[in-house]
Amino acid sequence: MSLPTHLQTILNAKYGRKDVPKLRVGETVRIHQQITEGKKSRIQAFEGVVIATKHGLGLNGSYTVRRIAAGGVGVEKTFPVHLPSVVKIEQVKAAKVRRAKLYYMRERFGKSARFSSEKMTGTSWQEELNTEVGAAEEAEKAADKTEATAAEAATTETVETESAEPTKKAVVENEPAEQEPVIEEATEKATEKVADDAAKKE
Repeated sequence: MSLPTHLQTILNAKYGRKDVPKLRVGETVRIHQQITEGKKSRIQAFEGVVIATKHGLGLNGSYTVRRIAAGGVGVEKTFPVHLPSVVKIEQVKAAKVRRAKLYYMRERFGKSARFSSEKMTGTSWQEELNTEVGAAEEAEKAADKTEATAAEAATTETVETESAEPTKKAVVENEPAEQEPVIEEATEKATEKVADDAAKKE
C-alpha cells in the first residue's frame, strides 16, 4: 500500500537526503559506508556492479551491488538510496547495458562477467550534508582541544603559585633568625655601656 503524495513529500523533506546519488545499472561503483562498532567507527568500502535499482529515488528506493569475493563467492548488498551511513560513492566504470535488471550476472564468472563497452570514469558522489557535519565535528573537536589546553594552563599556573607561596613563607620565617645576632650584639653593647658608666661614677 502506497502512502499519499503529501505524506511522501513530508517524509522526504524530513528524512531524505538533499543530494540523492543517481546510479545506473551496469556501473561499477565503490561505496564507502560508515560502520560503528561500540564507541569506534570506521569506513568500509564495497566495490561491485550495480545489477538492479528499485522504486526510484524515494525513501523506499534501493540499489543492489554485486561483487565476487575471495574464493569466487558472489556477494550482493542492497543499499537504500537514503541510507545515512553511506558517506561516499565512487563511479569506477560505466557500461551500456540493455536490461533493467542484470540478474543473469549471478551465473557468470571471470571474462564472461565483463561488459563489452566498459570505460573508466573518475566521478564520485558525496553529500554536502555529510561534509557540513564533518566540518562541524572538526570545529567541535578543535574547541574541545582549546578548552583542554586552557584548563591545563590554568592548572599549571595554580600549581606554580602554590609552590611559590611556601618559599615566601620560608623566607619570612628565616628573616627573624638573621636579625637575632644583631639584636644580641646591640644588647651586649648596651649592657657594657651601662657597666662602664657605673664604674666611672664609682
